[in-house]
Amino acid sequence: MITELNERSREIFRQIVDAYMETGEPVGSRTISRRLDLSLSPATIRNVMADLEDSGLLYSPHTSAGRMPTDLGLRLFVDGILEVGDIGRDERAALEANCAASGRSIEEVLKEATGALSGLSGCTGLVAAPKSESPLKHIEFLSLSPGRALVVMVNESGVVENRVLEIPGHLPPSALVEATNYLSARLVGRTLSEARGAIKQELENHRSELDALTSKVVEAGLAVWGGDKESDSLIVRGQSRLLSDVNAMADLERIRALFEALETRETMARLLDMTEHAEGVQIFIGADSPLFNLAGCSMVVSPFRDGRERIVGAIGIIGPTRINYARVIPMVDFTAKLVGRLIG
Repeated sequence: MITELNERSREIFRQIVDAYMETGEPVGSRTISRRLDLSLSPATIRNVMADLEDSGLLYSPHTSAGRMPTDLGLRLFVDGILEVGDIGRDERAALEANCAASGRSIEEVLKEATGALSGLSGCTGLVAAPKSESPLKHIEFLSLSPGRALVVMVNESGVVENRVLEIPGHLPPSALVEATNYLSARLVGRTLSEARGAIKQELENHRSELDALTSKVVEAGLAVWGGDKESDSLIVRGQSRLLSDVNAMADLERIRALFEALETRETMARLLDMTEHAEGVQIFIGADSPLFNLAGCSMVVSPFRDGRERIVGAIGIIGPTRINYARVIPMVDFTAKLVGRLIG
């Protein structure tokens, strides 16, 4: 439809959307007249605005002469007019600094990435990531201090995770070596969930060759690796940013419904489904998505991949439909690639 607009209509439509994104308010013909390089009268502009409204690209929220873009109008603007550049140098540096992976678990990296993206974009950040179930390649216990050890696990996808665990005090170094050897023999080449039950049963039946102290190290290692954790996570940061654009009780109710949706596990499954076959950034505006069509919100999201180029999660932002798409889209794209490099 954008390609069917003549140059004058296209420019007036672009100016309306730009002005709306700046203010969030209906845009009138006099405002557009002041913004245009073209010498058009307000009457001519009003005629074009009426044609754009008839085409479903604009609507008038009340009896004023001002217009706002519809969800369809915003979609066509993003797809056909918007010019997206590169992420800014300062934003790139801030994301890289916040997402440094040194000494952090994958979950911590994802939380930092989501928080940083929320802060820079001024929107709510979210990330959906299934827990990795790739077979293990390496496991090792390392002493940190009396009563504390580090367990390092590397899966066949190349993802490394480190966790600190509590162990009996004054444990001899040989117990950590023995625990490493014991679990390596039973875990390497298998996923943790595949082997955990059998190992626990063996320990409970005292059928292993381990002494009491080493058994406690093994049990602590299994426990800290999330035997009872849910298999995936949805991390949301900066929910309050959505409230900054609320100006009516009805809007507040829609945002409240969105918050409830973000707390359900079905939401994460939908987010991953949206990006499963996607290449790069996906943009969902209002009614584009069943998640947001009641909330007056848009979502910009991108999948991230592991070392084998498999999609293992999605990261993005939720904001009002008038977010600065030109700035946010490259930011989300960069963050997804950054997270993929860090975990892969």
